[in-house]
Amino acid sequence: MVIQLIKILFLVIILCSSSCYGEEDSPEDMELIVVHPNPEDDWLFGFHDAISDSVHGTALWFDSFFATDEIEGTKQESTLRIRLGWEPRARDWGVFSQKFRLNLHLPHLENQVDLILSDETDDENNNDKAVNGRNVTTDKDESFTAALRFVNVDKLTNFIDTRIGLSSNDVFAKVRLKLLSSSSQVHRFEFQPSIYYYLDDGFGQKVFVEYTYNHSTKKQFRANYSIKFSDGFEGNRWQNSLNYLRQIDRRRASAIRFSTYGEDNAGRGFLVDNYRFSYLYRMNAYRKWLYFEIEPFLDWPEEYNYSTTPGIALRVEGYFTKDR
Repeated sequence: MVIQLIKILFLVIILCSSSCYGEEDSPEDMELIVVHPNPEDDWLFGFHDAISDSVHGTALWFDSFFATDEIEGTKQESTLRIRLGWEPRARDWGVFSQKFRLNLHLPHLENQVDLILSDETDDENNNDKAVNGRNVTTDKDESFTAALRFVNVDKLTNFIDTRIGLSSNDVFAKVRLKLLSSSSQVHRFEFQPSIYYYLDDGFGQKVFVEYTYNHSTKKQFRANYSIKFSDGFEGNRWQNSLNYLRQIDRRRASAIRFSTYGEDNAGRGFLVDNYRFSYLYRMNAYRKWLYFEIEPFLDWPEEYNYSTTPGIALRVEGYFTKDR
């Protein structure tokens, strides 16, 4: 009965979204942000302001360690992203997720250094990680990470950064190169190789490739593939994803995704850990810094002999940013 209800909800949301695609944006749809007449009496305003001030205070404190003389025009910036979610599915209703990322810009350290505190070591494709089945990540990617990021090259078509930090009580260093095409506004290619080293696990390499086709100003098709090698595990781990993204209006967006996750090693050979099909609806509502997501999905995990496993993800995400 529960599985049938989740499947019905999955179909209803897709049907509702398709009806939205055929309608013009109304003024009511465009204005979803509530403005409190007295911001000082709004508890959400105070909550957001308190966290932003606290995060920015940490940025000022940390940056002061590198300041010898006051630099004219220096500007400290801090950004915090917090995501909380409940992702029940058949056979397991107690699945909760949480993600955070704190980025502190340090202008006194040559204006090209950030302090990053996060539970993810990778920047790309974080929203496509599945809960069921292993994917291209490792346990260290899902643990607390603190790193200094040095931006070596920052240009329109190429970007290089270096990170040194801690992850899972292990010291690591990582160098990443990002190459972007700039010849077309319709087609976009990204090639992102990286190499890293952990004291415990040794060397590793990762390659991320993505192609984006901008069908129109509000519609986009995106395909990506990544593969990872490491001395810490046999063979390689990979994932690929096909995405159709649509901006419904300036406050709402949706994405249809099909992803596969797998590995290839000497022990198990080539194996797909999980297939996933999902529909994501994302909305910015009530406050400019607050986002809500609902994502019904279908999994076919290897651990359940690829039997259909429906589920739904409910998430809330907040952005806290400040500069001085």
